[in-house]
This record gives sequence, C-alpha cells and structure tokens, in this order.
Amino acid sequence: MLKQSRDIKSVYLIAICGSGMTALAGMLKSHGYDVRGSDLNSYPPMSTFLEELGIPVFEDFSEVHLKPTPDLVVIGNAMSRGNPEVEAVLDRGLNYISLPFALKEFFIRGHYSCVVVGTHGKTTSSSLLAWILEKAGKDPSFFIGGIPDNFAQGFKLGKGNVFVLEGDEYDSAFFDKSSKFLHYLPDLVILNNIEFDHADIFRDIEDIEIAFSRLIRLIPRNGYLISCTDDPIVKKLSATAYSRVETFGLEKEADWCAQNILTEEDSTHFDVFRKRELYHHFTVPLYGLHMVRNCLGIIAAGSVLGLTAEVIAAGLATFKSVRRRLRLQGEANDIKVFDDFAHHPSEVKATLLGLRSRFPDKRIWAIFEPRTATSKRKLFEEKYIGAFDKADRVILTPLDKPEKVPEKERLSVEIIAAVLRNKNIKTWILPANSKMLTFLKDQLVSGDVIIFMSNGDFNQIPKILVEEL
Repeated sequence: MLKQSRDIKSVYLIAICGSGMTALAGMLKSHGYDVRGSDLNSYPPMSTFLEELGIPVFEDFSEVHLKPTPDLVVIGNAMSRGNPEVEAVLDRGLNYISLPFALKEFFIRGHYSCVVVGTHGKTTSSSLLAWILEKAGKDPSFFIGGIPDNFAQGFKLGKGNVFVLEGDEYDSAFFDKSSKFLHYLPDLVILNNIEFDHADIFRDIEDIEIAFSRLIRLIPRNGYLISCTDDPIVKKLSATAYSRVETFGLEKEADWCAQNILTEEDSTHFDVFRKRELYHHFTVPLYGLHMVRNCLGIIAAGSVLGLTAEVIAAGLATFKSVRRRLRLQGEANDIKVFDDFAHHPSEVKATLLGLRSRFPDKRIWAIFEPRTATSKRKLFEEKYIGAFDKADRVILTPLDKPEKVPEKERLSVEIIAAVLRNKNIKTWILPANSKMLTFLKDQLVSGDVIIFMSNGDFNQIPKILVEEL
C-alpha cells in the first residue's frame, strides 16, 4: 500500500497525454498536488485539456524534466526501459508507481467501486453510468479514459460513495504486466463483451479470458457481476462468479432484455423487460444495437445501485456523448463529418451499422486508419473486409509504423481494398494528409455522411475538412 504522507506534494507523470494519465493528472491536481509531466507528439483533446487545467507538459522525454525532483513518479504503460526519463527514475532511485496503483491508493479505497469492462464499449458505458448517477443527485466519483460531454472532463471526485471506473484489460506498466482493472477493488462489474485484442500483450483469446476470469474472482460475494449473455465468452465466464449475477442482452433469456427497438435520426427508443416483465421505456441519443446493449448494462447496474426506472430513463435521455465516440465533428453544405475511436473490426462494423440505421438513405464514407497493434495484424484481415459492408465508399490509410509488426504478420490494406472493390464498394488507399483532404473535397456531394475511424487524430483532417467545406 502506498503511504500517502504529507511528504508527497509533487507528482510527475511520464506519458501524461494518454487518456487515462490525463484524467489521473487532473484528479491529482484537484487534490492539491503539484502536477507536471511529459509526452511525445501530444494532440487534442488531451493536450488542450491539460493546458486548461494549468498542468505543464514537456514535449519529448528528457531526464532534465525531472528537476526539481518530484516526490512521486507515475509511469504510463506505454513506457519501457530505454526511455530516458524511466532510466533516470531507476538510476536515481525515485519513488515510482503505475497509473492503476495510483488510482487504487489515492482515490478508490473506501468507495463502492463500479468497474465497467469488456473489449468494446467501456468508455461510453462508464460515461453513461456516471451520468445517470450524477443526474440522480448521487454525486459520484469517476475515472474514464475519454471525455464525456456531460462533464467536459474524464474524471470527477464527488462526495458520494460510488466510484465509476473504466476498466482496461491492458497491462499496468513495464514493471507490472497484470491488467489495470485488477487494481480497482471491484464491488460491481459490468462486463459487456470479450474478443481478442491487444495482440502486442496477449497471446490469444484464452490469455484474455484469464485476465477477465481473475477480475470476476475479485468481486466479493455481496457484490455484483452485470454480464451480457449475448456474448458466449462472457456467458461462460459468468458461471464462475462467486458474486451475485445479473444478466442483460437482446435475447429473452437475459434478466434484462431490450425489445421493440426503433432508431430515428436523433435517438434510439426501446422497451426493457426485467425477467420478462415490462420494466420501462427508454430513449437515448445513441445508435446501433451495440449501444442498446451498453444501455442495458447500465440500466441493470442503476437498479442494483438503488435508482428507479424513471431516474435512469431521465439520465439516459439527457446523455450527450463522449468525445471521439461517433461524434459529429461538424456539418457544411449538408455534408456531415463524424469522428470515432473505432479501430477493432467489431467496433468498425458496429459503428457503421449504427450510422446506417441512423442514415439509411445517405451515402456513407468510411475512412479508416490501421494504427493499433491489433489493427495492423493480418489475423483480422477477413473481419475488416466484412466490417465495411454498410459503407458506400471506403478510404484506407497505409499502416501507421508498419515496422512495429513483423512483415509476415502485417495487415494488407491492398488486399482489403481489392476484395471490397470486388464487392462493388469503391475503395481507395490514401495517406492521412493534404492528398486525402483534396480528394475528399473533390468527391463529396451534398447529403454525404463521412465517418473517420482511428485511435489517432488523423492529423486533424476531420476538423480541417469541416472548415474548408
């Protein structure tokens, strides 16, 4: 356990612009600590958010930045041996910890910990839960790896007992290879789905299952596992829980089931049945069956936490969005430009299905950048081909830093493009630069809908495109 003594006054974060590290920096700052940090190639919204909080960020890494010596260093999980600041921390014997360990010891202990996990949907679901609790007057704390528009920041330290956390299965640090969510002292876990991801740290799906199994084993007997039975792996692992279990899904056998789903341009409507009895009607400004599932998990959790159906419905109806999650970047000449964080093939498919349900008669452009360690691997080639079925036009970028993946294991955007063209989906391969911008300006017509999908920022092209249109 970290000794939180008065001796700790200054905290330095290495890789401060990661979504989670940015939120932690803000939390530490709000607690009165002197916070600073460093990162490489920082970009909005994280960089601008830190600037607004008055947290200094050094560009690039240098041991000079560690002067004056901080009382504590938090090392981001993207950092490894060889980084000059990491080496300086070790050489000088400075006090260092990982992000999830810092969360546990500084903020989570003493709260009722609600951890939202799964391969997809964590950020939106945790934002939804935090918002319905806020709307209900529960004044929750939360830590989310994104920026919910209802709060305009990815963290909050409330006076209520509930702490909502987005639980990441990725490893904690180079010195702690366990999943982040294993540090979060869970009382209630919402488990949406489990697929193979993070190919840089997990060997296979069985390896990922072990991580989630360990989390389920941490839930106390008087706690809750809220699990999606639509997912076969989630269903299998849920049977091993020692805690109480509430299930949700689109299948009628689930404890919480959605039916009569209707999608309009500005919202999705559905009825929720609890153990086959009508619970309530809900409206939410989100789109796609994956979002309905996200909402179901939150509705179940809200009920467990003592909220009424009417209060939960009011929270869902007033939920805005999360930055980089199917967010309307802007509109010009009746052309809508969306930006989304989707990068796994299942996310790409779900995002496009949601967009198609919202705009059934529009021409949809899907623009995708293979940038993550998983998305650059050949093992997902076939799934990406199927993921773009609901698009009318597709633009793929060349792999970002292809040298990070062995040549034989690399995804081929050329193969994907060729197969999509054979399926009569017009497809191009263009770099995310002025060439792509010029091409789009020449090709777009009134009524088009464009969706940019990447875990990066596309060199700000979505924003520039709206401005230049």
